[in-house]
Amino acid sequence: MTVIDDYLKKIDPAKRKQLERIRKIAMQVVPDAQEVISYGMPTLQYKRKSFLGFNAHVNHIGIYPYGGEEIEVFKDRLVSYGCSLGAIRVPFDKPFPKSLLKEIVKHRIERVVDLKAG
Repeated sequence: MTVIDDYLKKIDPAKRKQLERIRKIAMQVVPDAQEVISYGMPTLQYKRKSFLGFNAHVNHIGIYPYGGEEIEVFKDRLVSYGCSLGAIRVPFDKPFPKSLLKEIVKHRIERVVDLKAG
């Protein structure tokens, strides 16, 4: 049982299912990711650097790549989602595409590795 499992127990089942899906997809890309709670939400880390946060809100699921660069790089493919500098807002009735989430995670991991190397 991880801290994210404990966190998800408290979430409405319909929202929890979407958060678990996001977590599962990200873990397929980074199977050795560490699970933490950061900024009050489930967060995945690689080499102690946060690369993806996700949380349920009243009207949407929030995905946080912990790097504004990802929002900019993928902006053409995020047009049907609300975005800010560091967040993607996913409506409950429109699950986030698995392939796009994998690409965002891969891009963020490349940045984490570059930052660690530099």
